[in-house]
Amino acid sequence: MFSLIRSIVITQDNQVFIDSNLERLNRSDVKWYFVDFDQPTEQEKQLLVSEFTFHPLAIEDCFQYLQRPKLEYYDGYSFFVLHAVEEPSLKGKEINLFASEQYVISYHEQASREVDFVFRAFQKLTGHEEHLTVEVVHKIMDKIVDGYFPIVHNLEDRIFSLESRYEQAGNDKQIMEDIFDIRSDLLELARTVLPMRDLLYRVIESKRLAIHPNKQAFFRDIYDHLLKLNDMIEYNRAMTSEFRENFISLNSYRMNNIMKTLTIFTTIFMPLTFIAGIYGMNFQYMPELTVRYGYFITLGVMALVAIGMTVYFIRNHWFEE
Repeated sequence: MFSLIRSIVITQDNQVFIDSNLERLNRSDVKWYFVDFDQPTEQEKQLLVSEFTFHPLAIEDCFQYLQRPKLEYYDGYSFFVLHAVEEPSLKGKEINLFASEQYVISYHEQASREVDFVFRAFQKLTGHEEHLTVEVVHKIMDKIVDGYFPIVHNLEDRIFSLESRYEQAGNDKQIMEDIFDIRSDLLELARTVLPMRDLLYRVIESKRLAIHPNKQAFFRDIYDHLLKLNDMIEYNRAMTSEFRENFISLNSYRMNNIMKTLTIFTTIFMPLTFIAGIYGMNFQYMPELTVRYGYFITLGVMALVAIGMTVYFIRNHWFEE
């Protein structure tokens, strides 16, 4: 497994250092730093315990997968559990952040494009920037939420492709399976998006996070994106329910037509079968058996019965769909 601990350190004289170890963090001239634990080994995990004074419960949350994103406040820092979405399983991919005014420490046991993108972007710091912690946290959250949209759009495309398949014969079972698969994917995605929405609401309403008023708008923008995602998910779930109901109704309609057709033919042939059954009996004394044209007369009667019943059904609109 690829693993890496990397850091960006800014000193009091605004020098920027990019290191792959944690030795520089202990120097007295450090003003701010960003450390990323990227897929750490067991030995590297212990550095999170030995090099920092984080609460044991927060450390435990890093080492164990949590089902929901969350935000917790500790003495001097805040602890975030964020969930990106892993394709194609749509399972939450956990990203943990320890954030204070002096540092941001990210911890994730799976590769994270979001953290990697932000870390690379912040390698270009000049050292004179302000509110770096808020910037890092915002950028990571923003990249995570931006990653939800392509997944939702892909699910929308799958939903709308179902409509064109309604008229195709022989696809009944597969269409229903696809509908249930999409609904399952939407539910799995909602399990990540909804807690992230609640987390962002806590962030923008929090009095304990040192977020400059000018930066509040950026977090509100992420929150608005999550509201939009939630609406999209609910709309798509409603669409799948409608497609499912329409498909069931369409199948019921087709089945009713088939049953109606079979019923009509059965009804027409019932008297014909009755007549044929009578003259198929092997009794010796049946008057009609000695009539010269009895066979043709019987066929004619059977034809008249069939035609008469067909005309009756047509006049009563039985053949109309």
